[in-house]
Amino acid sequence: MKIKSKILIIAGSDSSGGAGIQADIKTVTALGGYAMTAVTAVTVQNTKEVSAVFPIRPQEIEKQILFTCKDIKPDGIKIGMLHSSQVIKSVANALKKVKVSKVVLDPVMVAKGGARLINQSAIKTLKDKLIKKVYLITPNIPEAEVLTKTKINTLEDMIHAANILLKFGVKNVLLKGGHRKSQYMEDIFLNRKEIKIFKNKKIKTKNTHGTGCTLSSAIATFLSCGKPLKKSCELGIKYVNQAIGSNPNYGKGHGPINHLNSMIINKKFK
Repeated sequence: MKIKSKILIIAGSDSSGGAGIQADIKTVTALGGYAMTAVTAVTVQNTKEVSAVFPIRPQEIEKQILFTCKDIKPDGIKIGMLHSSQVIKSVANALKKVKVSKVVLDPVMVAKGGARLINQSAIKTLKDKLIKKVYLITPNIPEAEVLTKTKINTLEDMIHAANILLKFGVKNVLLKGGHRKSQYMEDIFLNRKEIKIFKNKKIKTKNTHGTGCTLSSAIATFLSCGKPLKKSCELGIKYVNQAIGSNPNYGKGHGPINHLNSMIINKKFK
């Protein structure tokens, strides 16, 4: 497989391998991209819980970004877990110097098991310093509720929250509907010109660890290969759904998805 694009991932590490930077690297690689990383935190976690978070110092995160990009210029950037105001400021500062337009932000705030991964002042800094600078933001319903200070129960609530995010200066929003109790998954893509609802049958499984990280990385990869944004979202959602459907069923909690679902093994290796 020929490498199609280069992606810089700015995110936290997940020791269980299902989410975070590990899920991002697997996704980018499985979709034909080359993954580079700037680690923002090291977590101690498994499929059941997050036991500890060890933050990397903001200046070291900025150095990772700048030093890597000085040598290999990324075609796209995916941003995941940013745990403090200082980290968000250092990432925003680095982005100014790197000058990459295709930036996808997954505003990771709550772990699958319910652990809070970001504090109140960091949320304010995210809104003030970073979300205006990115090309796409991909919150799930709990994250959109925190950012917009609204309650989301219906599809109309989702559209209302996405419009509030646009008022903050966000260029494009993909609001993920997986937390709604419904038979179908409805994800809303929205900007100032258009709205598109991606509707898919919900797969009943507890193995959904890392779906948000995976989706944002998949979109960043398709986008950096030259696909239009709306098409990148559609293809990213399709990839994640297939990864959920073919999950390996590992762990006793929220298990990982199958990042290799897109890969065809060459006959001579079978």
